[in-house]
Amino acid sequence: MPSFPPFVEEPPRRIALLGEYDVVVLGGGPAGIAASVSASRRGMRTFLAEHYGFLGGMGTAAGVTNFCGLHANVRGEMRRVVHGVASDLLDRIAHLGGLNEPHAVLGKTLAQAYDMPAYKCAADELLAAAGVEILFHAHGVQVVKEDERRIAALVLETKGGRRAVRARCFIDCSGDGDLAALAGARTEKGDGAGHMLYPTLMFRVNGVDPERAREAPQAIPRLMEEARASGEFSFPRKSVIVRPQKNPVEWRVNVTQLANPDGSPVDGTDAAQLSRAEREGRRQVVDYFRFLKSRVPGFERAYIVDIAPQLGIRETRRVTCDYMVSGEDVIGCRDFDDTIGVNGWPLEIHVAGDVKWIWPAIPESRGFNQLPFRMIRPVGLDNLLVAGRCAGMTHEGQSAARVSGPCFVMGQAAGTAAALALASGKIPRDIDIAALQRALQSDGVWLAR
Repeated sequence: MPSFPPFVEEPPRRIALLGEYDVVVLGGGPAGIAASVSASRRGMRTFLAEHYGFLGGMGTAAGVTNFCGLHANVRGEMRRVVHGVASDLLDRIAHLGGLNEPHAVLGKTLAQAYDMPAYKCAADELLAAAGVEILFHAHGVQVVKEDERRIAALVLETKGGRRAVRARCFIDCSGDGDLAALAGARTEKGDGAGHMLYPTLMFRVNGVDPERAREAPQAIPRLMEEARASGEFSFPRKSVIVRPQKNPVEWRVNVTQLANPDGSPVDGTDAAQLSRAEREGRRQVVDYFRFLKSRVPGFERAYIVDIAPQLGIRETRRVTCDYMVSGEDVIGCRDFDDTIGVNGWPLEIHVAGDVKWIWPAIPESRGFNQLPFRMIRPVGLDNLLVAGRCAGMTHEGQSAARVSGPCFVMGQAAGTAAALALASGKIPRDIDIAALQRALQSDGVWLAR
C-alpha cells in the first residue's frame, strides 16, 4: 500500500471580492445585530456575515427563547437597564405578537421570553430598515492583513465558493472569536485549567395543559428528586428551567448538560466534540421528555415540537482585550470611566452536574456593573473590535456578561465606535470616549453614570 503524508496541499487561488465596505461584522446574534445597525445608522456602509439562514445567534439557533440581562435588581427594584437597539428589536418582536411580559428568575431578577419566529422576522426587518447588507450561509475562514496590526479583508466560505469582503473596520461578534483568532489575536479558554462552561441542548414542547401545569416550575425540582430516588430516572444536572412561552401550551426546556467522555465540558470550536454532543443532547432530550410526560401534571399529552438546531454554547474563546471584566467586577457592581452600558446578570457558572449562581448583594447593592469600552478592544489589532461572549472577560466575568442584554450593549458600542473612528480618521482605540458616550446616550443607551 502506498503511504501518504497526513495532510493535503491547498493550491494558491484568487478569491473573488464580494464587496468593499466601511464596516464588516461577523456573526448575527444580539451583539452583531446591534453592531451592524449602529454602524449603518451612522452612515457607514455595513456588511454582516452569518453562518445560519437567520439572525439571533444562540437566541434562535440554540433555542434559548428568552432575553437575559435586560433587567437588573436595583436595590430591590426590578428595572430595565438595557435599551438602545435592544429596545428597537423588542418593539418589533412585540408588534409581531411574539414578546412575553418579563418573568422572575429565582426571585432575584427578570428575564423575558419571546417567540423565535417573531425574533427572526423582527431582526430581518430591523437590519433592512437600517440598510445593513446581509449574507447568510457564510463562514469566516481566513483573513488577509495589511500588516501585523490591521486587517484588510475577511474571507468567507459559501455554497458558491470562497468570497472576500474588504473593510476599513471589522467587528467580531461570532461568539467563538473566530475573526479575532484568524487575525492572530491572543485568546483564552476556560478558567486557566481548561474548564469551560458546559453547553446545553434546548428543546420545546407543545400540548401542555396550562392550568394543570401552573405549578410545574416550582414542583419539578421535587418531582425530579423523587424520580431520581426511585431509580427510574437520572438527570444530567440538578438546576433546570422549564417555563411557558408566549402561548401557554408551549414550554421551553433547559435541562441538558453536555460533556466529553472524560467529563470535561464540550469545546464548541471542536467539530468532533460537537458531533458527539449533539447526539448525546438529543438522547438526554428524549429521556427528560419521558420524565415530563410520566411525572409532571399537565404534560401528559405534550409532545416535542422542536429541538434546537445546535447546542447552546456558553463559552469558547475569549479575546484578550485592553481590559478583562472579572467576576469581582460583576459582584462588586464596579464603575468604569469609559462605561458603554451595563450588565445586570449575576455569575451563572455551569459546572459539572449543576449551575452555580453568585449574585451581588440583594437588595443592598444596585445589582449591576458598568461595562468598559476597553473590554471590546483587542490587544495588538487596530481596526478590529469584538463584542458578545468572546469579548474581554475572565472565565467568571464571562459567565455573567455573555447573556443577551450585555451583548446588545457591547455590540451597539462597537458599531458606534467603528463609525466614529472612521468618520474622524482614527483607530477605535484612539477615539474620544466622551464623544462615544454622548453618541450612545443619544441613541438610547443607559450608561448608569
